[in-house]
Order: sequence, then C-alpha cells, then structure tokens
Amino acid sequence: MAPRANWKGYLKLSLVSCPVALYPATSEREKVRFHQINSKTGNRVRMQRIDAETGKPVEWEDVVKGYEYSKGSYLEVTKEELEAVALESTRTIEIDTFVPKDEIDDLYNVRPYYLAPNGKTGIEAFAVIRDVIAAMAQVAIGRVVLTNREHMIALEPRGKGLVGTLLRYPYEVRDERDYFADIPNVKVSKDELNLAKHIVKSKAGHFDPDSFRDRYQRAVKDLLKRKQAGETIEAPPEPRTAKVINLMDALRASIGAEGKKAPAPSRRKRGTRQATHKRARGTSKRKKAA
Repeated sequence: MAPRANWKGYLKLSLVSCPVALYPATSEREKVRFHQINSKTGNRVRMQRIDAETGKPVEWEDVVKGYEYSKGSYLEVTKEELEAVALESTRTIEIDTFVPKDEIDDLYNVRPYYLAPNGKTGIEAFAVIRDVIAAMAQVAIGRVVLTNREHMIALEPRGKGLVGTLLRYPYEVRDERDYFADIPNVKVSKDELNLAKHIVKSKAGHFDPDSFRDRYQRAVKDLLKRKQAGETIEAPPEPRTAKVINLMDALRASIGAEGKKAPAPSRRKRGTRQATHKRARGTSKRKKAA
C-alpha cells in the first residue's frame, strides 16, 4: 500500500518550483495500544461529546471550532473561514534562507517528514533544488501550513529526496535558566573526571538504531500473552535501595563492573600524599629521639 501524504503542494526556490508531497518520516503504528473498557461488562467505553450547559450529547456534525475571547464567550470559526486565510505556505513551501545546520538548536526540532516529487512533472526542478542544498552544505529554511497552523521547516537532502524537519517558534521553547538556576557550581576534580572518561571509553561505540529494543513494549506484549494463557500476573518485588557511597568509590566500582583497571591518581595528588607520609615519618622519628 502506497504511503499517504500529509500535505501536497509546491516546493519553490525563487522562480524554480515543482509539485511535491510531504510524508511522515516516523510511525508509532507498531506500539501496543489499549482501549478503555467497562470492567463490569468487558465492553468498550464510548466517549460522548456533551454540551457543558445542557448536559446533552452533541453530534459530530454539530461540533465546530470556537475561540474564547472572554470567559464563557466564544467566537465560532468555520473550516471555510480558516481556509480563507490565504497564506502562500498553505500550498507552497518557499525557501526563504540557507543556514548552517549546527546553528539550529535541537530544542527547536519537532518531527521529521520526507519530501518527494508529486508526479512525474517537475522532477528535474526538484533535483536541482535538492542538489543545490547539498552543494551549499547548508539547511534550507521555509514555511509550511499543517493542521491549520504555519510551521517553519528545515530541508536537507536525504538519499534521492529531501527530509524536512518542522521547527518550533521561539515562544514555544522554554528558557533553561528557569530550571538550571538553582544548580550550584561544582568543581569536578581531575581524578574524578579521568575516572569518568575511563568509563565512557569502555562504553564507546557507534550509533546503530537496529540494536535498540523497546524493552517496555516487549514486556507489555509478553504480559498480554501470559494473560491470554490464563497466567496470574504478580507485581515484581520492590528494588533494593542502593547504598550511598563516596563518589570516587562509585566511579572506581563502575570501572571494575566494566572489567577495566582504574587509571592511576594524578601525580600532584600522589606527590602530596607521599610528602605528607614523609613528614609524618620525620615527626615520628623526632618524637623518638626526644
């Protein structure tokens, strides 16, 4: 079955344009989904739209969009009126600018889409736009209207097509200072950092998404199979609280758990300990002489 496009229109770079279609690049179809059921009858629960004032059910065809301009007062807006908002981005993704990819903060990324030619006409124009974005080694920024709102979209080549990532607007991104302001400034010692680096090196690898397994989904599917087989499901025992230990001991224990040998302490600290030990022996000798 051919994938269904979320949006169809035109991709435009100055006076060069071509018909394109936008497809979701990700899917959650394979995830386990639950329905709400009545525990007494085993039947599915039907959700109804209820008028907040009359308490009576409302048919779907009678439901429209409403903007609350004051408490309890709504301005009705129809689908036709929203379609009358004739933004060019409703039917056209026009490239406004090119920017280095590393200038786009990951916090602004929403979700990815595949952008492909729609039909046989305009394929050459699509290839020109795709290849010039690749040649510039930058990301093309445009605008597109999806689900009744305009989004910024970042376009970059991927295979024979383009991948477009919807971007958030600045007002949608929260300021990190609201969450990190109370974190104290902690000075990490050289030995602590060296031990932590040793742990990281022991876990170094390459990004391989095929090696990722959704353990929760697998556990839920296993639970459903066991229930279908009539097995009684019991909650696992509570995990034991980890013993609080010194940070350096925890780092060394982590390296031991990975089957590695901990690096030697930094020279400065080792020298300080040796000097302290020598001073202590000298003091002891003077005491005996006295």
